[in-house]
Parts: sequence; C-alpha cells; structure tokens
Amino acid sequence: MVIEVLCVQENSRELEWIVQQDTHVPRERLLRKAAQQELFGVLWEGQPVGWLRYGWFWDEIPFMNMLAVDEDYRGRGLGRRLVEEWEAAMKNAGCSMVMTSTLSDENAQGFYRHLGYADAGCLLLENEALEIIFTKKLR
Repeated sequence: MVIEVLCVQENSRELEWIVQQDTHVPRERLLRKAAQQELFGVLWEGQPVGWLRYGWFWDEIPFMNMLAVDEDYRGRGLGRRLVEEWEAAMKNAGCSMVMTSTLSDENAQGFYRHLGYADAGCLLLENEALEIIFTKKLR
C-alpha cells in the first residue's frame, strides 16, 4: 500500500475530487484554498481518499476547519497522517501553535486529544451542540 499526503494544487484531479466531496463550502472558496496552499489531500494507491482544509484564527494561528477521510478508508491512520503532515508544514512555516474544533457530540474529540491537542475553550451557538476548541503547541 502506498500512502501519500500532498498540498493540493490548483487544477489537479485531487482538487476536483475534493470539490465534489466537500459540500460545506462553495467551489470558489476551495479553489482559493488550493491557490493559497491551505488544502491537503491524502492518496491511497494514487487515489484521493481524504482531505484537510484550514484557515487562520486571528490571521496568525493555523486553524484546521475540516478533516475528512472516505468512510471505506477510515481506521488506517490516514487522518493521523494528514494532521501530522499539516502540523509539520505549519511548523516549517514558523508557526508555534495550531488549532481546531469539533462538536461535543462527535467522536473526533478523542482523536484530537490522542494527537496531543488540549481543550482550550468552547463556543455555544443556538441550536448546536457545544463546539470544543483545541490547541496544540508545535515543538
């Protein structure tokens, strides 16, 4: 098995696959994310099976907005690889911390804690479960 994590490029087949899968944001925003190198993908045997999309909290701290792995490929360490590669890229870019969040009724909170993320606060929006905010210092 060959697993590859890459920064998704403009006009790539990986970007087109992500555009079809990521229904949370408009196509134009995903195209901008690729242009700004704020989109990572994971390939299994050359085929895209997951992605990581991020932005910037306070315009200075990388904030992972979306981590997704195709259901058929979960449990194989692909999400972990995506996060670790993203963290390494952020550290190489001079960042000392990264952030993410998840709803309190989702299983992802255990995943992030296992990867060394610490609870940093929460956000409560009307008609939503509690959003837990996590931070991780990059060493």
